[in-house]
Amino acid sequence: MAEPFSLAMLGLVLAAVGLDLLVGDPRRLPHPVVGMGAVIARLEGAWNQGSPLSRRRKGALMTALVVLGTGGLAWLTIAALARLHPWLGWLAEGWLLACCLAIRGLRDAALAVAVPLADGDLASARRALSMIVGRDTAELDAAEIARGTVETVAENTVDGITAPLLFALLGGAPLALAYKAINTLDSMVGYRSERYIDFGRASARLDDMANWLPARLTALTLWLGARLRSAQRTPGALVATRREAPRHPSPNSGWPEAMVAHLLGVQLGGNNHYRGKRSERARLGSPHESLGARHIPAALRLMHGGWLVFLALPAVVILLKEVLT
Repeated sequence: MAEPFSLAMLGLVLAAVGLDLLVGDPRRLPHPVVGMGAVIARLEGAWNQGSPLSRRRKGALMTALVVLGTGGLAWLTIAALARLHPWLGWLAEGWLLACCLAIRGLRDAALAVAVPLADGDLASARRALSMIVGRDTAELDAAEIARGTVETVAENTVDGITAPLLFALLGGAPLALAYKAINTLDSMVGYRSERYIDFGRASARLDDMANWLPARLTALTLWLGARLRSAQRTPGALVATRREAPRHPSPNSGWPEAMVAHLLGVQLGGNNHYRGKRSERARLGSPHESLGARHIPAALRLMHGGWLVFLALPAVVILLKEVLT
């Protein structure tokens, strides 16, 4: 296995990015996240019972087992294959790293909403949006469909791209997969509902900790990417994002969402409904433009610029380190 933050690791990460952009996540191939989800569902069904304290303890134990087990299994798999032949280890780690990324998947999912929305087919756009968000979509108008998609692109730029890239550079596939396990745990049990408020407490808090730095770095690289493209709305976006991001109920999601809102000149947040229950989200950004289908490709351009800068900065550091040593 390659050393952390090394030229070899950078090469593996770049290969994984290329593989993800080329093929995405083929449905016919097994995916590690599917396996994580199956394990989490089984443990949750067996352990999420008892007193609130008991649920918290068992939820914390499940979180530790899934995260450490995922990272450990990835390390053992790569090490075993590398002993058979070094290239098998490299290929396994490259594929596992690609499984941690969702650049193509996020793009395709967003465009699946944008295309029918631009054609005025709200029913198809709502169906496509329902596949990537947890909110109710059946009654959304065109602007709300666009808002939901743009918010998803912004938030998942961290979960699906930049955070896995950071952890991959720091610890290869084992650490990147451990992060994906944290993310999967949060998406399955990290809710404040009656069922998960205690059992999912550890998962939700660990996810907040894991995403704290990536979310803030992503907001910065989104801004830098827009600056490199000479975007008009970059002045003031950093200050405004820092001011508004803490208003979001998530300690991390507000950073990329607020930055994207300001760079696009739109307002995100507002009223969402989850299973018929209203949830008020803080308004982020200023409504210089009315949200529409055109803002979804624009958000994707920001996404691509953001992750490219996010990857380019450590790449420059690694290359300089190699030259100077």
